[in-house]
Amino acid sequence: MTEAIARQLTKWLAGELGDPAVRIEGLRRTSAGYSRENWVFDASWQANGKIHSSPFIARRDPVGSVLETDRPTEFATLAALADCAVPVPKVRWLDADGARLGRPSIVMDRAEGICDYLVLNSDRSVERRLAIAHRLYDRLADIHMLDWRALGLDKVLPPPRDAAAAALDLWEGELRRVQLEPEPEMEMAIAWLRRNKPATSVTTLVHGDFKPGNVLMQGDEVTLILDWETAHLGDPLEDIGWVTNPLRAGEHSIPGIWESAHLIERWSRRTGFSTDPAAIRWWNVLANLKQAMTVQTGRRSFADGRLNFILHAPVRIYRLMLELIEAA
Repeated sequence: MTEAIARQLTKWLAGELGDPAVRIEGLRRTSAGYSRENWVFDASWQANGKIHSSPFIARRDPVGSVLETDRPTEFATLAALADCAVPVPKVRWLDADGARLGRPSIVMDRAEGICDYLVLNSDRSVERRLAIAHRLYDRLADIHMLDWRALGLDKVLPPPRDAAAAALDLWEGELRRVQLEPEPEMEMAIAWLRRNKPATSVTTLVHGDFKPGNVLMQGDEVTLILDWETAHLGDPLEDIGWVTNPLRAGEHSIPGIWESAHLIERWSRRTGFSTDPAAIRWWNVLANLKQAMTVQTGRRSFADGRLNFILHAPVRIYRLMLELIEAA
């Protein structure tokens, strides 16, 4: 497969860069492909009498996935964010229909840095880890404080009339699209979410999957925010519900030092936005519905012959989701 991708990338970049002798080197795949295939490579080409070289990464849709998203929307979102205060990948070229690489793809600049999803519980000192936590979630606040109208994001991402309803409609729709059998736990959660839907006080850009594993770091500094494929306009508490979801506590907390209450307080102080506990609990439940849906999507991909491994029913997620509802 690597040789075929190399040929396709070489032909694609030759057209984009205007050099039929463009060279692709060091091509390798860096992801397991559960969501997207990530291919890193270096390219060199000639332009205006000079030799240029640059590191790139190509993100290609896999045959089967645990998450179905849209490459043109991701590309347009990142293009709109190119000059904003939040560090995002620089996109170069879009293969919207798969004509270049066989499946929809994006090529973007590759940045230096380390991706460590357990950086908050690494072997660094507590003081360093707490400072990293502050930097991480200050970046999340920065995302929520972006002027999305000035950036033109409303031309890419439709602003919802009711953010909670829109989010629930989206994920319930995904369940109806992929489910293979009755899912009583999901139905109970959806019914509860419908009955207890919170009002939205502010509309912001929502990342959708913010976590240490979706940032690049150089030393202790957060230098790039990755994986914008689920970004949308909505309620910023959706991201807060995601990062304070007990299921992901190992990624987002430092026991006894940096827990949900600390994160919420710092985020609220930085943004000035309200943090209604009942609303955050609602978004915690939705976060688990979303987590369960990645499993359901993967199960459907396996059943359709597009994924070569099977995912078991997400019993742990169901249990936590129902425990959160019971405690509300």
